[in-house]
Amino acid sequence: MEKRNGFNSKLGFILAAAGSSVGLGNLWSFPYKTSQNGGASFVIVYIISVIVLGSILSIAEVFVGKRAEANAVSAYKKIRKNFGWVGLLSIVIALFITFYYVVLGGYTIKYTVNSFSNNTNTLESFSSNIGLVILYTAIFLIIAVVIISFGVKKGIENASKILMPALIVILIGIVIYCLCLGNGVKEGLNYYLNPDFKALGFKGVLAAMSQAFFSLSTGAGVLLAYGSYAGKDVKIGSSVLWIAFFDTFVALLAGLAIFPAIYHYKAETGIELQNNGIVLLFSSMPIVFGNLGVIGKIVSFLFFGMVSIAAITSVISILEVVSQYLIQRFKLKRVIASTIAATLSFLVSIPIGISLGFELSGKESLRIAGRNLLDVFDLITTSVFIPISCLFLALASGWFMYKYESKKDAFSIKLLSENYKKDGMDLGWFSKIYSFIIKYLAPLLILLIEIFGIVDIIFPKIGDTRVFSLSGLTIELIAISILGLIIFIYFVFLKNKETGNNSDELKTKEKGL
Repeated sequence: MEKRNGFNSKLGFILAAAGSSVGLGNLWSFPYKTSQNGGASFVIVYIISVIVLGSILSIAEVFVGKRAEANAVSAYKKIRKNFGWVGLLSIVIALFITFYYVVLGGYTIKYTVNSFSNNTNTLESFSSNIGLVILYTAIFLIIAVVIISFGVKKGIENASKILMPALIVILIGIVIYCLCLGNGVKEGLNYYLNPDFKALGFKGVLAAMSQAFFSLSTGAGVLLAYGSYAGKDVKIGSSVLWIAFFDTFVALLAGLAIFPAIYHYKAETGIELQNNGIVLLFSSMPIVFGNLGVIGKIVSFLFFGMVSIAAITSVISILEVVSQYLIQRFKLKRVIASTIAATLSFLVSIPIGISLGFELSGKESLRIAGRNLLDVFDLITTSVFIPISCLFLALASGWFMYKYESKKDAFSIKLLSENYKKDGMDLGWFSKIYSFIIKYLAPLLILLIEIFGIVDIIFPKIGDTRVFSLSGLTIELIAISILGLIIFIYFVFLKNKETGNNSDELKTKEKGL
């Protein structure tokens, strides 16, 4: 019987991949974007986008990984050698996200343990205490490294089987409680879910489309890494649908908890709280819980415990992308590889945590192009790196995965779907639809998102007028420069070298290296 270094079951794969998708963005970004872009109309477009774009790209990324049974660089090299830089880009994306994600993860741990004291003023006092921020970031990273160090089966899979159901149960309980608060709940639901297609607009449609594949972790190498560990019993199509369902379900539930609670507080006190970004999660929600008395402390503990779980399941997945490459490329033990990745993330997270603390306390220090470092890393990954990664994922899967005898064959949807089936991915009646979307529609939609995303950063809209932003242009130029460096490093140092695969990882494990 062939030995494999991967998931024990289909359920384990689905829960682990869903854990990577369900993160902090689901718990504030999605509800906020929904409320600002037409409520239920945004949700409708988002769900369509998940099906038409997000799920398609997710299927492609899982398939690329499963087909190669290797890290991101090796997986793309298996398609075409010249595409290996896309795998390296996805590893850099995972690393960049980890740099700032672990800082926010530390915040979630702090808020959880502080729930039975008073979190009302924690944001300002905690963010400005650099020593505490560094300490909780380290605690958060240590938890992630311990889980990864146990491996895919005993670590990531087993942790996901416990943490994901726990997250959903806690979230459902909080939603039920918040919907029963009384005053203001109806207004909160109206604000969150009232369909307003005028408020949606073209910008809202683009926001829903981009949220669809950002939320599913597409382009960051996570689904590729997990796909490489997926067994033969894992059916890619149905598995991705379950992953997308869990991700969307959690995002929708988060809004059903947050906005009724905030509007209840408004109805009780007459004070309107901020409902976006970090302030929503780490300032407004603690104020709401603080107003609920003793029960509020319990709800706060459960809420931030749930947020911590979401952060942990996400960060172990993005750290795994980096760890997998280090293990297979350099034949390192898993604990050493994950420690290296975590140590690098920790070192870079320190200035990011300091910069964010300055921002939240009103100081204009430690910035790049007028922005705190967390925003800089986030903009670079979301505005340039992820769309480019997704674009070349679609091109690699739809155009370059197979060789054709004629140009006519290269444009054939039928032939592409047949090649997928021969290669182990049978999507049944959906196969030709998938082939059409990944080959033609997905690249066009991603280009649209990329172009308008860049325009919004360089020429942000103030009122009804777009203005030039030197800060935005600077961020884009930095991102393009880093992208150029990634491509240079690949073609000079990695293109013609062995970059490892899952078999190498298994051999390293068996030898105890």
